[in-house]
Amino acid sequence: MTFSAENLGKRFNREWIFRNFNYSFQPGVYAITGPNGSGKSTLLNVLWGQVPASTGLLNYTKDQKNIPIEDVYREIAIAAPYMDLIEELTLEEILKLHFSFKKTRKGKSLEELIELLELTHARHKSISHFSSGMKQRLKLGLAFFSDVKIIFLDEPTTNLDKPSIDWYWRNFIQLPNETMILIGSNLENEYPDNALRINLMSYK
Repeated sequence: MTFSAENLGKRFNREWIFRNFNYSFQPGVYAITGPNGSGKSTLLNVLWGQVPASTGLLNYTKDQKNIPIEDVYREIAIAAPYMDLIEELTLEEILKLHFSFKKTRKGKSLEELIELLELTHARHKSISHFSSGMKQRLKLGLAFFSDVKIIFLDEPTTNLDKPSIDWYWRNFIQLPNETMILIGSNLENEYPDNALRINLMSYK
């Protein structure tokens, strides 16, 4: 699966967040970089179809067929600090709900997913009682363990302590080579050295 952005731009009122963004994305790892407030999260939201662009076009292609932007959600997974979780649900319930819409990578069972998350002690705990780090690990796990072609990660190590950051990297490197991963970050320890860097400040 691939996608391209043609003359993409987004503005709020009279302020351009980015414009004239042209890029063709292939399977691999991309780091969307720039200082705080440069528009990394906005660009990612536009690329995955949640926020409409002010100008330009997005073209998603799978098996040489175009995919309408409203159907892209079937092929992607997202993890971001601002992404909401249903806090009334337990860990087990939220995994069952999420994976009723998406297949698990490599056909992992519910038991295997909970073990991979290293949250067996919190199986029946409501998400509202999770720490911020546990919530972030859950968000990352939902993305990592979904059988999708594209993964969007925005500031992926937010709220993670050292053991959880190690967990992030152990699971990151196990993603299939054919996966496309886009990471919004201003921290070099959040993306691998071989990531293709896209500096958003070049599109102001």
